[in-house]
Amino acid sequence: AQNCNLEMIDLDACDVDDQLALKQLLEQHLAYTNSSVAKFILSDFESELKRFVKVFPKDYKRALAAKRTNAELSK
Repeated sequence: AQNCNLEMIDLDACDVDDQLALKQLLEQHLAYTNSSVAKFILSDFESELKRFVKVFPKDYKRALAAKRTNAELSK
Protein backbone atom coordinates (compact mmCIF):
# COMPACT_ATOMS: atom_id res chain seq x y z
CA ALA A 1 0.00 0.00 0.00
CA GLN A 2 2.86 2.40 0.74
CA ASN A 3 4.11 2.12 -2.86
CA CYS A 4 0.72 2.78 -4.47
CA ASN A 5 -1.20 5.90 -5.32
CA LEU A 6 -4.27 5.13 -3.22
CA GLU A 7 -6.09 8.14 -4.67
CA MET A 8 -6.27 6.30 -7.99
CA ILE A 9 -6.56 2.64 -6.97
CA ASP A 10 -8.19 0.40 -4.42
CA LEU A 11 -6.44 -2.60 -2.94
CA ASP A 12 -9.15 -5.24 -2.62
CA ALA A 13 -9.09 -8.75 -1.25
CA CYS A 14 -9.29 -11.48 -3.87
CA ASP A 15 -12.77 -12.93 -4.19
CA VAL A 16 -13.47 -16.56 -5.12
CA ASP A 17 -13.36 -15.84 -8.86
CA ASP A 18 -10.04 -14.02 -8.48
CA GLN A 19 -8.64 -16.94 -6.48
CA LEU A 20 -9.64 -19.45 -9.15
CA ALA A 21 -8.15 -17.31 -11.91
CA LEU A 22 -4.94 -16.79 -9.95
CA LYS A 23 -4.58 -20.51 -9.30
CA GLN A 24 -5.13 -21.33 -12.99
CA LEU A 25 -2.58 -18.73 -14.05
CA LEU A 26 -0.03 -20.07 -11.59
CA GLU A 27 -0.65 -23.65 -12.75
CA GLN A 28 -0.17 -22.61 -16.39
CA HIS A 29 2.96 -20.65 -15.50
CA LEU A 30 4.35 -23.66 -13.66
CA ALA A 31 3.56 -25.96 -16.59
CA TYR A 32 5.26 -23.66 -19.11
CA THR A 33 8.27 -22.55 -17.07
CA ASN A 34 8.73 -25.01 -14.19
CA SER A 35 8.92 -21.93 -11.95
CA SER A 36 10.06 -22.70 -8.42
CA VAL A 37 8.11 -19.68 -7.16
CA ALA A 38 4.85 -20.87 -8.75
CA LYS A 39 5.49 -24.34 -7.36
CA PHE A 40 6.05 -22.90 -3.87
CA ILE A 41 2.87 -20.78 -3.99
CA LEU A 42 0.77 -23.67 -5.27
CA SER A 43 2.18 -26.02 -2.62
CA ASP A 44 0.33 -24.04 0.08
CA PHE A 45 -2.05 -21.96 -2.00
CA GLU A 46 -4.56 -21.24 0.77
CA SER A 47 -1.89 -19.74 3.03
CA GLU A 48 -0.17 -17.87 0.22
CA LEU A 49 -3.43 -16.20 -0.85
CA LYS A 50 -3.05 -13.69 1.98
CA ARG A 51 -0.06 -12.24 0.12
CA PHE A 52 -2.16 -11.31 -2.92
CA VAL A 53 -4.39 -8.28 -3.41
CA LYS A 54 -6.40 -7.08 -6.37
CA VAL A 55 -5.20 -3.69 -7.59
CA PHE A 56 -8.33 -2.06 -8.94
CA PRO A 57 -8.37 1.40 -10.58
CA LYS A 58 -11.09 3.53 -9.00
CA ASP A 59 -12.21 4.94 -12.36
CA TYR A 60 -12.68 1.45 -13.76
CA LYS A 61 -14.57 0.36 -10.64
CA ARG A 62 -16.92 3.36 -11.05
CA ALA A 63 -17.44 2.53 -14.75
CA LEU A 64 -18.33 -1.06 -13.90
CA ALA A 65 -20.76 0.08 -11.22
CA ALA A 66 -22.42 2.52 -13.65
CA LYS A 67 -22.70 -0.21 -16.28
CA ARG A 68 -24.26 -2.56 -13.71
CA THR A 69 -26.71 0.17 -12.61
CA ASN A 70 -27.69 0.92 -16.21
CA ALA A 71 -28.24 -2.78 -16.90
CA GLU A 72 -30.46 -3.08 -13.82
CA LEU A 73 -32.49 0.00 -14.81
CA SER A 74 -33.06 -1.32 -18.32
CA LYS A 75 -34.61 -4.58 -17.04
